[in-house]
Amino acid sequence: MKIHHSLAGALLAALLIPAAHAHRAWIVPAATVLSSDDPWVTFDAAVSNDIFHADHAPMRLEGVKAIGPDGKEVPLQNTAVGKYRSVFDLNLQQKGTYKVTSFSGGLRARWETAEGERRGWPARGTQATAESFAKEVPKKAKNLEVSYGSRRMETFVTAGSPSNSVFAPTNQGLELVPVTHPNDLFAGEKAEFKFLIDGKPAAGAKVEVIPAGMRYRNQQNTISVESDKNGSISIIWPHAGLYWMNVSYEDNKAQKPAQKTHWQLCGNF
Repeated sequence: MKIHHSLAGALLAALLIPAAHAHRAWIVPAATVLSSDDPWVTFDAAVSNDIFHADHAPMRLEGVKAIGPDGKEVPLQNTAVGKYRSVFDLNLQQKGTYKVTSFSGGLRARWETAEGERRGWPARGTQATAESFAKEVPKKAKNLEVSYGSRRMETFVTAGSPSNSVFAPTNQGLELVPVTHPNDLFAGEKAEFKFLIDGKPAAGAKVEVIPAGMRYRNQQNTISVESDKNGSISIIWPHAGLYWMNVSYEDNKAQKPAQKTHWQLCGNF
């Protein structure tokens, strides 16, 4: 059985929102494979407590862009930001696979005051800049932890037959290089994915996959796997439907003043 918008769906990366956190970011296309002469697809985008159920905040669209099969940017149309979700349309004028993507990153810091209170930087809703870091983060704070966090968001939709040009890696941060095309996945069959970190295999990346409908069941039914030495994983999808994926990877190769790097990629199929 084919896995409709789910495994054929969106690969996004939600920065600094761990799988265990209450809020998860996602982008859902109304369809993932289209065959009409002038195909359009609508996307919902949100950050929510329950995956695929808009109940917390809309996702901002300023950094979201779409890339066509020819590598050129395609404009998002009819964008709107509501109370709990954002929406936009994409006109698939070329045949092949499109990527909707967003990438961002920045420094984060945590420390304790002399009284034992936990502090963090930057403050929610503020921009992380070098000037702000130098001014607001004490250099000799107790238990000071400085990290660089990166987020990558990707979702794929196809007009006509699937193509692979949008999967070419940028060799920057944590990236997905599908072995099995995300718009050609089936329930009960094995799908393979490869993850890269700065162009090299991301060995030991932790992957969690949660099926949709968690709002209506007692257990999350999480599938947990870890990438092998080649950065690869394989998953057999238990049933058709949407799935949310979270991939995290950490290393200690960050540039100063960061002590470690946290990369995150999440998505839905």
